[in-house]
Amino acid sequence: MSEPVWITGVGLVSCLGEGAAPHLAALADPAAPPVVDATTFAPFPIHPLPPLDLDRQIPKKGDQRQMEPWQRLGTYAAGLAIDHAAARGLVADMHLVVSAGGGERDVPLDEAICRELAGLPAGEAGRRLNERLANGLRPTLFLAQLSNLLAGNISIVHGVTGSSRTFMGEESAAADAVRIAAARLAEGRGELALAGGAYVAGRWDMVLLHAPSGGLWRGDWAPLAARAASGGGMVTGSAAAFLVLETERHARARGARGLARLQAVRSGAARRRGQDTARASATGLAEGLPLRPGYAVFSGASGVAAPAEAEAGFLADLGAAGPAQGPVRHTADILGHTVEAAFPANLALAALAIDAGRVPQALVTGFGLWRGEALAVLDPVAEGAAA
Repeated sequence: MSEPVWITGVGLVSCLGEGAAPHLAALADPAAPPVVDATTFAPFPIHPLPPLDLDRQIPKKGDQRQMEPWQRLGTYAAGLAIDHAAARGLVADMHLVVSAGGGERDVPLDEAICRELAGLPAGEAGRRLNERLANGLRPTLFLAQLSNLLAGNISIVHGVTGSSRTFMGEESAAADAVRIAAARLAEGRGELALAGGAYVAGRWDMVLLHAPSGGLWRGDWAPLAARAASGGGMVTGSAAAFLVLETERHARARGARGLARLQAVRSGAARRRGQDTARASATGLAEGLPLRPGYAVFSGASGVAAPAEAEAGFLADLGAAGPAQGPVRHTADILGHTVEAAFPANLALAALAIDAGRVPQALVTGFGLWRGEALAVLDPVAEGAAA
């Protein structure tokens, strides 16, 4: 990066609550009991949404009503980030990069189709599925499900009117949202950006998406390490995380306080052929990272066995070949795996920990359910004038 990029604002909402205090407390106490809903979607536990006073960030009831839960959550967190950075007066020049899923589905239709397909042979099931989707879905449903509606709502509610980009693709979208926002600032194509994503775990359509492939953990909640050792599975979490990214020069000029410096952000997606594994992908991304002894790892492992094993192997290789590692914290143990919000949420946790003096440097990892490796390095903000 030619122009240093700071994180000057964090908007973080999870099952723990909102803001720095509850999240730093959870990081400091690994033995604290998790916030889990074990009954609503049994046998699949989730980390639920906390109660929020939406009026604080989305004052118009009409705006709240026309948004789906994940859009309200993301818009709320975006406002928190803007306020944290004291950047309300700068939103007209703020670029926006969002990681989003496909929106909520018509769950009754999905359930009806699944019942119909259950007893059909494979060849007939495919034909019937296409027929029912073509004839059953309401055209207006798609207008309410567009992924870029989160960005649109952030623009409307908070007045963010710089360029706008929305990425889809689960964990990869989350990492690329931050990577591209930071790269544009570092290259001089802007001075201020808002990047992040949102995910609501408490949705039957998400259970239907992940459960048939064995991606979800069944039964009582267990920490990620125990789940990965027992066949693996995600405990998903509802969360939203947005970061205000700002060039050092711009931040210093307006007297803004930096939480952390974003030294590097890298992402990739291995093809999963031969030697193109998640471990190999992450190893390639790690070449030349500016790591220092004692760096803490904020692990984005989801809990699925194969990527968790790949990440553990990668971190072991990294620790053996480079500077000594500090502690490794699986953030899914406190937030759940938050998919499109996972990478910015982990960056937010790392930035808050660095700002609080808890860690000297942070390596943030992202390992998706199937693909989507990502790495980022955060450092404390240096004192003194900008170069």
